[in-house]
Amino acid sequence: MRRFWLVFSQAVTVLLAAYFVVLTMKPEWLQQRPVTSASTGVALSEAPQQPNAPPPPGSFRQAAQKASAAVVSINTLKAGEKPSSNDPWFRFFFGDQGGVPQSGLGSGVIISPDGFILTNNHVVEGATEIEVTLNDSRKTRGKIIGTDPETDLAILKVALDRLPVVTLGNSDALQVGDQVLAIGNPFGVGLTVTSGIVSALGRNQLGINTFENFIQTDAAINPGNSGGALVDVNGNLMGINTAIYSRSGGSMGIGFAIPVSTAKLVLEGIVKDGVVTRGWIGVEPADLSPELMETFGVKARKGVLITGVLQNGPAAQAGIRPGDVVAQVGGKDVANVSELLSTVAALKPGTPTQFKVQRRDDTVEATVTPGRRPKPKPQNGQAVPGLPGR
Repeated sequence: MRRFWLVFSQAVTVLLAAYFVVLTMKPEWLQQRPVTSASTGVALSEAPQQPNAPPPPGSFRQAAQKASAAVVSINTLKAGEKPSSNDPWFRFFFGDQGGVPQSGLGSGVIISPDGFILTNNHVVEGATEIEVTLNDSRKTRGKIIGTDPETDLAILKVALDRLPVVTLGNSDALQVGDQVLAIGNPFGVGLTVTSGIVSALGRNQLGINTFENFIQTDAAINPGNSGGALVDVNGNLMGINTAIYSRSGGSMGIGFAIPVSTAKLVLEGIVKDGVVTRGWIGVEPADLSPELMETFGVKARKGVLITGVLQNGPAAQAGIRPGDVVAQVGGKDVANVSELLSTVAALKPGTPTQFKVQRRDDTVEATVTPGRRPKPKPQNGQAVPGLPGR
């Protein structure tokens, strides 16, 4: 009998040891349970349901869920142009006919419990009706609070309660290689999340907007994503998806988003003052090139060349001349026209600012009091070649 109990206890010990080894190394073996299909009678192996199970390693589930709730779909109706309105023969035979209304599709991001929505200007530009659809299927009319064509941003407002709000992140902390998610409604198929990395920062001179400082990403962005969210792996808003480079009309892995730092300035200006106020000094700048340097006798190797100065403008009154090279604005280095434009635009009109200027062999300090930047002239129907996803 003692021998029997000894064998039994040893067997139990081995089985318990094997159980704990399997529980530690292969817990899924213990979770699976056979299930018989009612239609085929075949025994299947199915994992038990775990409604609150943590996401698997590498999953972006939590970031997607956190940000997606605040991303909306925007449908617009725009009045169509009258066909052949300038053709007298057309009017003679067919009379004056109204244009066919055109529908548009885009995305937006809820940024305030008060109902403010951030989107692209080109999504709502010229719209006579705007319908906003939330992720929870609620629909309502959207009202344009203000637009800023120079950054291609617009602010809408909806009158709904219990609105989900996105968390604004710090786009200045982004680095090339960081993982990001693009969220929007491409081609009207519904809310879609794609992933990628930050491919480049500070993209400019693309001819899309006046002020360009784009985040470039390879996360799939397609028509309909415009105005949607670019978020980090924590679900914080990093940018507003705006454009793609494409030869086919679809994503080719080159997408552009406006940094949330720029969007904050636009939002503050529109909500507070109704317009975005920017600084202006009245100069015609150009990037340094061997030809221009020879023409103006410039010896500086860094900065922005001033090729023209508006008479009686802020720069002229401060003594800046054609041929000067602006090296710093308010203590900040400027290396190209885009940086000078953005830096000057961020200045507060009426507040004197120090400019460091290279004039041939001399360094000159000029105190410039910027004025208010004039409103841009509307560019009706201007297309951007190679960027059909704007």
